[in-house]
Amino acid sequence: MMNAVLVGCGAMSKAWLDAARQIDGLAIVGLVDLDAERAKARAREYGLDGAVIGTSLDAVLDQTKPDAVFDVVVPAARRDVAFAAFARNCHLLTEKPLADSPENARAIVEAARRAGRVHAVVQNRRYVANVRRIRRFLDSGAIGKPTSIHADFFIAPHFGGFREEMAHVLLLDMAIHTFDAARYMVSGDPAGVYCQEWEPANSWYRQGSSASAVFDLGDGKVFTYAGSWCADGFRTSWEGSWRIVAERGSLIWDGSDALKAEVVVPGRDGIIDKTQAIDVPPLDPADRVGGHLGIIQDFMRAIETGIEPETRGTDNIKSLAMVFGAIESAETGRRVAIPTQEGQ
Repeated sequence: MMNAVLVGCGAMSKAWLDAARQIDGLAIVGLVDLDAERAKARAREYGLDGAVIGTSLDAVLDQTKPDAVFDVVVPAARRDVAFAAFARNCHLLTEKPLADSPENARAIVEAARRAGRVHAVVQNRRYVANVRRIRRFLDSGAIGKPTSIHADFFIAPHFGGFREEMAHVLLLDMAIHTFDAARYMVSGDPAGVYCQEWEPANSWYRQGSSASAVFDLGDGKVFTYAGSWCADGFRTSWEGSWRIVAERGSLIWDGSDALKAEVVVPGRDGIIDKTQAIDVPPLDPADRVGGHLGIIQDFMRAIETGIEPETRGTDNIKSLAMVFGAIESAETGRRVAIPTQEGQ
């Protein structure tokens, strides 16, 4: 049995609690939120009658003495939550992004190392079935090594609340999913980025609702990202729309169910090489999927076995470095180098 305290009972907490209720051996023993009534409402909604409710994480941790903390707070509060968890020898699974600044990200990762606790981030796009299939297909070499990766993200959500007041809202709050998925699918390490942000005339965000970026992912791989959170009409999937170009063919994915690839075959049609469709194999039984459910299960398995989770903080900080590199580039108007070593 693993006991966990969940801190942050806003809308995103539902995804966590929906997953947690499906896992044998996991008990939510505490709920924390600055609004006690909101925490009580979540407890009633999920039948957590025995959970300790409070507005102070420290107090609830001291009372419940859990094995782990589930962090679903706003990014600005993430460092305080992490330090409170590690001070009480709790493992920590956190919502993305890992932190709200490079300095806080490094501080959290270092605190986890000193405490000897498992620390992982909910990068749930890695646990999407087609993301797993793409990674396995590219690893097979069926169309050669990837040379360029292109992702479009165009949706126009009216969130209300803190997102509409954030600086760099698209890059900091959403693009981390796309950046991390790109890293994973092509096994890339970020080395540099050039990015531009802008605010369209119709935007209802304070700053940074639209952005375009070009990343160097190492080993000759380039990743381009184009996105907007105020683009009405012809919206993409929340997973984005993808094209991956490789040495001997290409793969496209609409972010939903349409996933297809073509490989170069002998001969040409005029000046164009001939291609033919090639199957992208189905999921392998070893592929871990399930979004929040899969990540929480892997987190628990890491605690039990000592095997590092895939989305561990020391690796995820590379994806976060892409975000902060893009922000710095947008602010300065210049290309920014991104450290590639793990944990930096």
